[in-house]
Amino acid sequence: MAMFDRDLDDGTVHIHYEESGSGFPVLLIAPGGLRSAITAWRNAPWNPIDQLAPHYRAIAMDQRNAGSSTGPITAADGWHTYTADQLALLDHLGVDRFHVLGMCIGGAYMLSLLRTAPERVVSAVFLQPIGLEGNRDTFRDLFGGWATEIRDTHPEAVDADLAGLCEHLYGGDDVLFSASTAQVATMTNPMLVLMGDDLYHPQVASRTLAATAPNATLIERWKDPADQPAARAAVEEFLAKHTPA
Repeated sequence: MAMFDRDLDDGTVHIHYEESGSGFPVLLIAPGGLRSAITAWRNAPWNPIDQLAPHYRAIAMDQRNAGSSTGPITAADGWHTYTADQLALLDHLGVDRFHVLGMCIGGAYMLSLLRTAPERVVSAVFLQPIGLEGNRDTFRDLFGGWATEIRDTHPEAVDADLAGLCEHLYGGDDVLFSASTAQVATMTNPMLVLMGDDLYHPQVASRTLAATAPNATLIERWKDPADQPAARAAVEEFLAKHTPA
């Protein structure tokens, strides 16, 4: 099991990651909410590790406190905390510029990456990004379930720490959670958005992202078996088009 340790003032972060294939790097950010782990790709419409490893250096990771990754929890944590982990892992692996593909909560993580290090992200593929549309309590309930699961292994995380993290993740009014539409409008990186259409991934999130980002393209149908071949081909064409020579 490949692990990367990151020492911080409030403790050590242990990040589990896996690499497959070779070539230009693609960071893969799995679905599953705060349980975003490599194994979650097994339940996706298709597994991007299997799809991309023949042509790219696919880098998959368990996010902090998901799967086999662990890290401290403080009231100051938020999207930026996970972004720092992701960039630190890439630095550890000697990766400067990269594609990124994420699903579900991966969309919010990716927008935080684009806010923080836009010069490093060559292109981004969003699969049904999460969004805010009358569903805030749903996300708070999901957070509460996750917090209950990890509580015994995090004695340092008092109620105020967990409340702070939840507020920083899901307490704002931005439809895309980690970036405002004004911030998205400044993101010139090429983006491909495969639309969500359910409680956690409302259409408005995908449509807002695709309509606001200057270089974004929206694919509305991609999950049904009949639509998957064309969608996979579109992802492959998009990444190939934007891969540096």
